[in-house]
Amino acid sequence: QVQLVESGGGLVQAGASLRLSCRASGRTFSGYDSAWFRQAPGKEREFVAGITWNGPTRAYANSVLDRFTISRDNAKNTVYLQMNSLKPEDTAVYYCAATMRASDFVHDEYDYWGQGTQVTVSS
Repeated sequence: QVQLVESGGGLVQAGASLRLSCRASGRTFSGYDSAWFRQAPGKEREFVAGITWNGPTRAYANSVLDRFTISRDNAKNTVYLQMNSLKPEDTAVYYCAATMRASDFVHDEYDYWGQGTQVTVSS
């Protein structure tokens, strides 16, 4: 089984940067595609970014394109989300998810989820 733990969230001002980390344990993370989702209060969970197990394919929501970057370090069993130029509308709980092979990062059912990390961006 794969267990995911997110970290790196916090309270920042608009325009600031944060880097979220998703550390996997239990078994190797290298064979899993991974994605970041977020959910704001009263809203549905929203896809943010996805990355294939070996890293060549990445996908981003239009709302974060050119501001966020997803990456991974399989040697550390970790997926990252670098968030730059943060906006108040980025405020949400951010979740890391993983599945063996994602055919559609946005709509796939993911096998594993982390507990989430709160990102709050003030005006």
